[in-house]
Amino acid sequence: MDSKEVATKPHAVCIPAPFPSHIKAMLKFAKLLHHRGFHITFVNTEFNHKRFLKSLGPNSLDGLPDFQFEAIPDGLPDSDEGATQDLILLSESIRKQNFLAPFHTLLAKLNNDAIETSSNPPVTCIVSDGFLSTFTIIAAEEIGAPIVLFYTIAACSFMGFKQLRAVVEKGLAPLKDESCFTNGYLDTVIDWIPGMRDIRLRELSSFLRTTNSDDITSNFITEGTDRAHEASAVVLHTFDALEPDVLEALSSMLPHVYTVGPLQLHLNQLPEHPLKMGYSLWKEETECLEWLNTKAPNSVVYVNFGSIVVVTPEQLVEFGWGLANSKLPFFWVIRPDLVVGESAILPIEFVAETKERILIAGWCPQEQVLHHPSVGGFLTHSGWNSTVESITAGVPMLCWPFFGDQQMDCRYTCNEWGIGMEISNDVKRDEVEKLVKELMEGEKGKNMKNKVMEWKKLAEEATGPDGSSSTNLENLVNQVLLRKS
Repeated sequence: MDSKEVATKPHAVCIPAPFPSHIKAMLKFAKLLHHRGFHITFVNTEFNHKRFLKSLGPNSLDGLPDFQFEAIPDGLPDSDEGATQDLILLSESIRKQNFLAPFHTLLAKLNNDAIETSSNPPVTCIVSDGFLSTFTIIAAEEIGAPIVLFYTIAACSFMGFKQLRAVVEKGLAPLKDESCFTNGYLDTVIDWIPGMRDIRLRELSSFLRTTNSDDITSNFITEGTDRAHEASAVVLHTFDALEPDVLEALSSMLPHVYTVGPLQLHLNQLPEHPLKMGYSLWKEETECLEWLNTKAPNSVVYVNFGSIVVVTPEQLVEFGWGLANSKLPFFWVIRPDLVVGESAILPIEFVAETKERILIAGWCPQEQVLHHPSVGGFLTHSGWNSTVESITAGVPMLCWPFFGDQQMDCRYTCNEWGIGMEISNDVKRDEVEKLVKELMEGEKGKNMKNKVMEWKKLAEEATGPDGSSSTNLENLVNQVLLRKS
């Protein structure tokens, strides 16, 4: 490509929030833009940049001439690259605008390179994680580029987060005292949120469950949605048929809302992307696929609590015995840092009881696992990436939401979409056993399987040639990202 062609290419700078699930969704979105002719600069924190190199290999981020990786500091002290960073510290660093100066410096460097070397085009647009909008909107204004805020969550969760300020103003949060955790107060029904019915306080966000009026994570979430109306567009990783009421309400509140999911279904329709790197900050163990090959169709329970959730040693054991007592085969992903403050140790009797029908791995290629014919159910933390991947694979869920948007994802999965059952927060082996059996062998499980297959079909239609997500993606590119500011 000659320098003239380079100079006229649109150049999107994509910056995800520095959390594994957000990076994965943004990387998929960046690949779709790259396929549509964009030069991509993908910006990770230095910490996550190093983790990618460690999990995917030293050359994994060499990129392509028109898909480059850059890194900026996150303002935190160095920490162990094998573990997940502290969410509260990261949230506070973003709130303190520690990212603004290095991000601004990077944009200036990219634009200077475009002038001096012609090796890349000048920056024409920014695709920012919505939760970084406190500094990315400022940076976009400084260079006069359109900015798209990509919220890698469900529309229902986004709407819930947007209402947090109103919840506080109405005196519903922060909690008055510790008794609110046990006296049923969290079951207070909120009936005034546009496009949503009968939402309980506990489902809005776990970050409201505090008596601290200056809670860092709650403020981070609130500030992360405050400026959404200032963006050139808001993008959500969902599809119209899945959340029609809340999307209609959001469209009347914000100028431009685009649903573009599920992203993987768009990617499946393209030739293999020339960027061969994976999405994981952990090394994926693919041997599990061979083990799954030896199991009967729809017979295996897949268990994975995502990239950030932590459990207590007691919860690990209760989950373990619940799964063991179901007598079903199960594949369990236990991250090295899954158990709070210590390594994950299961009792010797458990190992003896389950050795014929259990596989444990540190991490795995989740989408391949969910699409494997032997997987019949997914015990999940209800993270949004996992929920979308389960719908896309046609796999019903058992939900154990932990924090953030997961309570809302769980509520919609179980109550609105009919494709999940919730495990109570206080994990007990008898309940786990009962729900696992119901999921895999019961009447309710069969109904959920039928329902999730219907949603899978609607997701495929949304990303088909004339589907809503495909149309939205085209309009987003042509009307927003390619627009001359």
